Amino acid sequence: MTRSQAERRAWDALVVGAGHNGLVAGILLARAGLSVLVVEARAEIGGAVRTERPFARAPNLPTSTGAYLLGLMPPELIRELGLELPLIRRDPHYFLPTTGNRYLLFGSNRAELERQFREHFSERDLQASAALEREIAQIREDIAPTWLEEPLSIEETAERYVRPELRSVFVRLCRGSVGEYLDRFGFESDLVKAMYAVTDGFSGLYGSWNTPGTGMNFLVHNMCRLPGSDGTWMLVRGGMGTVTEKLAGALERAGGRVLRGEPVARVLVESGTARGVVLESGSELRARVVLAGCDPFTLRELVGREQFPSELGEKLDRLYRPGSTFKLNLALERMPTFTCLPNPPPAFAPTIHLLPQEGNLIEALESAFRDVQAGRLPDFPTIEWYIHTPLDPTLTDERGRLSSALFVQWVPYDLTETTWDEAAEPYSDHLLSICDRFAPGTSSLVVDRMPLHPMAIEQRFGIRHGHIHHVDNGFGFADRFPHALPIAGLYSCSAGTHPAGSVIGCAGYIAARRALGDLGRG
Repeated sequence: MTRSQAERRAWDALVVGAGHNGLVAGILLARAGLSVLVVEARAEIGGAVRTERPFARAPNLPTSTGAYLLGLMPPELIRELGLELPLIRRDPHYFLPTTGNRYLLFGSNRAELERQFREHFSERDLQASAALEREIAQIREDIAPTWLEEPLSIEETAERYVRPELRSVFVRLCRGSVGEYLDRFGFESDLVKAMYAVTDGFSGLYGSWNTPGTGMNFLVHNMCRLPGSDGTWMLVRGGMGTVTEKLAGALERAGGRVLRGEPVARVLVESGTARGVVLESGSELRARVVLAGCDPFTLRELVGREQFPSELGEKLDRLYRPGSTFKLNLALERMPTFTCLPNPPPAFAPTIHLLPQEGNLIEALESAFRDVQAGRLPDFPTIEWYIHTPLDPTLTDERGRLSSALFVQWVPYDLTETTWDEAAEPYSDHLLSICDRFAPGTSSLVVDRMPLHPMAIEQRFGIRHGHIHHVDNGFGFADRFPHALPIAGLYSCSAGTHPAGSVIGCAGYIAARRALGDLGRG
């Protein structure tokens, strides 16, 4: 849709940003009979949920550049939207390698996993892992309905939804640290314990082993209920851009429209009520309600600090954390060979966890985070490594090259002793040298690469501070940014609202439902 077409009429609803939450909100509003326009600053839609071809040396190789996996979108929402997503289960879903001969493969073959635990780790670690999985599954089942409802406080959620024997556990998990939670289970191996902490407690969050709120992030990342997933995160055939394509198609069929390449300069607020938006071009679009899929910090700037409610602004300041994620998208010539597992099973595409192997591992994690807090690049950050082509052959090119990525936690947003322009490529070399320790020769397999440090994430995907979750998932439920602002007609469907940041879609659902209710269309 062109700007001139958009200006021909007033709209019932304007959605700022065509990320996945904005598209979900637009679908629900349009299906309720409202005229809906989604206004997107960029030519591409989907925010960070994209499949792109970013490699100059492998121009035909598709890869997911921002989000890599689908895990947290509730099946109830998928049914509500009528989406048919081509999901692929990863089995095994986790691979914990070492530089020696020990390893763990987490998947459906429980007997083999038990053998590996007993041979490479201990019976105590096996029992601790099983107990952890049982408890998290119970909490996941209890609070699942809350993800499609406006949030209560953590304590009220516990009282209303969580089985009595787990209520205090739930509150401590949400308010406390991932280290405190994992220590309850009696793991013998710090390596196994750290694997759980890294992939679920640290991912996308500015905090470490003993940071309050990392427990909340751990819970969020264990809320996978996708059909056939058995609690694990899944691939989407064609990369994560397939999710965007499906949502955009549903929006169009519902009668909603997308205006691309038109940045919003400000939200129109008149007499305390949102009345529309002004584009950077100077054009004015008016509407009965405005829903903002942009991050809350950007929304405050669009409203204008002088008009933004002071109490909400103070809460937003307390929610601020800098982005601390580094993504290194890779084109690989072929599959690396791991020292501990030279002959992996077929269709091998798990999350590969690279962790320090020597000394006090927990102290090494804490030391790495202290470096980040001081603006220094850690020598060994925690790394999740993805190679998805073996399970999704659409993610290849005519030469059979592989789509891969390193998801790195943590790095500083600002560097004190250098700049990201100077540091991004050398640090990418360093990260690949860590891969070489586990799979010798990996660096030589890299055909091309695309480093995304926090400032690059901010620039490429339009997320203020480069924070992939908009707001740390250490803040949960009613502690997050609200869906309905104390400005009439203005709503947030950002990932910074309940339930959390990731590719979920619930924020768009909840904000749209609230707007429809306020319009008398619930």
